[in-house]
Amino acid sequence: MCGIAGILNINPEHQNLETIIHRMQTAIQHRGPDDAGIYVSTDKQAALAHTRLSILDLSAAGHQPMSSNDGRYLITFNGEIYNFQQLRQNLISQGEKFHSQTDTEVILKLYQKLGRNCVHHLRGMFAFAIWDDLEKTCFLARDPLGIKPLYYWNYGSNLVFASELKAILASGLPTANLSIAGLYSYLTTGSVPEPHTLIADIHCLAAGNWLYWQNGTITQKQYWQINFTPEVISPLEAQEIVKTALVDSIKHHFISDVPVGIFLSGGIDSTTVLALATKHQESELSTYSIAFAESQWNEGELAQKIANHFGAKHTEYQVTSSFAKSILPDFLTAIDQPSIDGFNTFCVSKVAHENGMKVVLSGLGGDEIFGGYKSFQKVPQMVELSKKLHILPLISQGLGTGLAHWGNSPKIKRLGDFLKQPPSFVAAYRSFRGIFSHTEACQIINQLSISIPILPPLVPPYQGGKPESSPLPLLRGGLGWGSTPEDEVSFLEITGYMRNQLLRDSDVMSMNWGLELRVPFVDQSLIEAVAPIPSNIRLAGGKQLLTQAITEIPDWVVNRPKKGFYFPFETWMDNEFGDFFQNINIPANIPLKPWYRRWSLAMLKYWLERTIK
Repeated sequence: MCGIAGILNINPEHQNLETIIHRMQTAIQHRGPDDAGIYVSTDKQAALAHTRLSILDLSAAGHQPMSSNDGRYLITFNGEIYNFQQLRQNLISQGEKFHSQTDTEVILKLYQKLGRNCVHHLRGMFAFAIWDDLEKTCFLARDPLGIKPLYYWNYGSNLVFASELKAILASGLPTANLSIAGLYSYLTTGSVPEPHTLIADIHCLAAGNWLYWQNGTITQKQYWQINFTPEVISPLEAQEIVKTALVDSIKHHFISDVPVGIFLSGGIDSTTVLALATKHQESELSTYSIAFAESQWNEGELAQKIANHFGAKHTEYQVTSSFAKSILPDFLTAIDQPSIDGFNTFCVSKVAHENGMKVVLSGLGGDEIFGGYKSFQKVPQMVELSKKLHILPLISQGLGTGLAHWGNSPKIKRLGDFLKQPPSFVAAYRSFRGIFSHTEACQIINQLSISIPILPPLVPPYQGGKPESSPLPLLRGGLGWGSTPEDEVSFLEITGYMRNQLLRDSDVMSMNWGLELRVPFVDQSLIEAVAPIPSNIRLAGGKQLLTQAITEIPDWVVNRPKKGFYFPFETWMDNEFGDFFQNINIPANIPLKPWYRRWSLAMLKYWLERTIK
């Protein structure tokens, strides 16, 4: 796990290319504290940077950027390839010779043989760039599910890319102007959906995509997408498929030359990871969790009980309000783009790091794949309601407009936005997962525009007040023949909330501590195995399929009411956190409750002060 950065330019106009790439490397040093390297081509057309967190082959043989034997190809790579040993053996059988035990060298040799098709053979999480110093081309790729981030800025013949937005800004090449699409999407969803970022003209390479740069021109292609085409599978067969796929995934996610720990929250998903890991790992496992002094938020005893049940060595840290206040500045500095999440991962990653861990597993992804959210019931209900109302369009428009403008709660206002639009799962999901309504977001943007440059010139994000022309991208594809409303929600949760918020925050906040966070549920092979299971089985309420398949989970975990993992943020914001959460300048008619509205605006405020010079 590492940080990568690079600059490409067909006209070597940047005589200070080394200085620029060094600045970018410094901005991502926290991602790889063990080693660092820089490559600059002799003709100054390319510069690559790398910061290394040593996980596989801890020797100097894993140094990056890594070059092919003849020096033609150079790679800077962030991530882990879990099937690299099998790929390595296949390449050796074809006559290839290796000089390291790294997965990096496997990718490099695979690209030499297969070119862009190499991505179809990689199982893991990755973002990498391979420079061809003979043809003067560069190939960039991101893993199928978007676990590892990759941002880029393309201007004229220039392409600048990096693992974090802050590294691209550190180059000093793009101007830090706000993106209206990114800002609007952040205010309405709580995170910035790919391919947008909060900076105009800087993009996030979409998950499952590659990008090819040649002579200053870029080509982009999607090479993988989820496909929920159901097959005839019985409940018992489904249980066997899930068990086999999860065991296989967890085995692969333990491939490491350093110890691997587990984040244990007390829920079904992290318990599943621990239960299966215990059966297939000989050494004692280490688990980590955080707890709170406030009894209504504290689930530390449950995590300890689960760890004891499976014989794991458990470390719990109690996060007090004073401790939270003391590390808040560090958390704010770690933010790459604001969101309404991330502080929990920041805290538990700190605990694991201070206990000497470099790799941890998380249960992230189980809710999206096995139907653990209320959205699986609520979103289809919203769509059905809207379809009935749209039989009489004037009524639906009138009701929607009334609720959007005069609704007495944020949820009602967002429902009004939804009812004004043609019925769709995307619109219903956006309303269900939303933060601020359309009107509120526009008011906040207009107020911000007084002192903050926004490109393009500020205009209402909906033309003519019609929400259907929102710049938030529609999430298309991935739904095969015979897919159901529940499949639609699963697809939206995976490609929306999970990808744009949970995975992104998990990456940034764990890497801030030089910690690699792995997510066995978010595995291409696992998802391809379970996707054909009919939704009435795969997404049955209470994650029944998962709990029936993994019989090792204790009944007292299965039968416990589902409870999201939350911090006592509201109490802290009203008291210990002080003025930081009090002095938020927004229109007076916009309520700041629930707590995450005030949190999202405070995160945005700090990010703007630090980023927009």
